Amino acid sequence: MENEIINFITGYISLTAEEVNIIKEQNLIKSYKKGTVLLSEGEFATECYFVLKGCIRSYYLIDGEEKTTEFYTENQSIRPVSYITNQPSEYYLACLEDCVVAIGSTERNKRLIEKLPRLESMIMQMNGDLLVQNQVSFDNFKHLSPEMRYLKLLETRADLFDRVPLYHLATYLGITAVSLSRMRKRISKSSTD
Repeated sequence: MENEIINFITGYISLTAEEVNIIKEQNLIKSYKKGTVLLSEGEFATECYFVLKGCIRSYYLIDGEEKTTEFYTENQSIRPVSYITNQPSEYYLACLEDCVVAIGSTERNKRLIEKLPRLESMIMQMNGDLLVQNQVSFDNFKHLSPEMRYLKLLETRADLFDRVPLYHLATYLGITAVSLSRMRKRISKSSTD
């Protein structure tokens, strides 16, 4: 799994053999079982994550109901708001599958940047990319109808439909599981007509 991290980093910056070894020496990789909660509401996030394998869901618990805000899969980074603000988390992060992640922390990241200063520019670029992704996701949710959000999700992240229970997808789309089922049937029927 260390090679996946190296491949991801080299998508941003080139690395020497020595730099690759420094990264591999950091013991960044950790595995979690399906169902593991990485962060709970009210906790302070001390780690950020990069998903190497698996699917992690972020969600709020509102009036006893879970409301999914995002699914993180391979090659996606997770920087909880709590990690950045040092405030208690308002949401949960949970593994929907067995997961393998690279873990960062403020201290670990500082040490790594001291050894490899070029990583700082990569992290800045990643933060910019993440900001754009979050803005697009927000815009889609605010401006698209549930059916258009569903079609957009099907177009851009079809793998989720094989990996994530439909009731989680429904809350992500802002609808009930029953509405999602009806919508899927209607769209399926109209595409066969």
